[in-house]
Amino acid sequence: MRQGRHWMLVLPAQSLLVLLLFLPALYVFWLSLNRSTYGTRPVWVGFANYATVLADPYFWTATLNTAIVVNAVVLLEFLLALAIAMLFSGWIPWRRLMIAIVLAPYAISEVVSVVIWKFMMEPYAGPVTLALQSVGLPVLDWAVEPAHGLAMVILLSVWHHLPFTFILLYTALLGIPRDLYEAAKVDGAGAWRRFVDVTMPLLVPAMLVAVVFRYIFAFRIFSEVWLLTGGGPARTTEVLAVYLYRQAFRYADFGAAAATGWLMLLGSLLMGAWYIQQMYKRMFVGGRA
Repeated sequence: MRQGRHWMLVLPAQSLLVLLLFLPALYVFWLSLNRSTYGTRPVWVGFANYATVLADPYFWTATLNTAIVVNAVVLLEFLLALAIAMLFSGWIPWRRLMIAIVLAPYAISEVVSVVIWKFMMEPYAGPVTLALQSVGLPVLDWAVEPAHGLAMVILLSVWHHLPFTFILLYTALLGIPRDLYEAAKVDGAGAWRRFVDVTMPLLVPAMLVAVVFRYIFAFRIFSEVWLLTGGGPARTTEVLAVYLYRQAFRYADFGAAAATGWLMLLGSLLMGAWYIQQMYKRMFVGGRA
């Protein structure tokens, strides 16, 4: 009876997940097995859409670009967030003001962020570009050079999403008992040993949560690329989400777009599988790695 009451309590949330996530995912999978476009009935083609997508060189270009962007964004964002969180966990003047400054980018929409960065980094007249040129530093010609375009996307994404990773790591640092640091200092441990032996082991769960969520979110990156470069020049900066958008709304090939969506889902699960496994072990299996 008691167990049934527990299930009744979680039933609304579970029903919402089924309606909003599970059923639409099943429909997209069914659509990926059909040829579908505007004004026609879906025609069953099996896994032909997957074969078509996997044989498309633009798909593999988008996959490579996605892997580069995702790994660079997550790594740079994590290292910067960890460094800032460690700085803020000690003494720092105007702490509340500094935290508000770090969190400010998260209050700006992605569209506005891209517009601001495009203006600041405009290759010929942007304020940042002119400042870099005035001191003899190279500038990002992101409108022409594919590598520069991807670098611009990476910098923009790191700047915009850094507050998410920072707040997770910072709150986890504040939760570490100060007594442990005092005990380590009494035992003769220096700052580096205290970081390695005290901070890192206790920070691992928060680090894994931050990395898993950022991998999942970054793998779906779309707005920054679409609004900044549109996937150009010549689709060389295209990522998987932009490739999916083109298939669905420019070429009206809904079957191929659905197949791309499922391939993205499988790819994100594979990228995050190890982190999810480690997070489960540390949080629910007694902290054993």
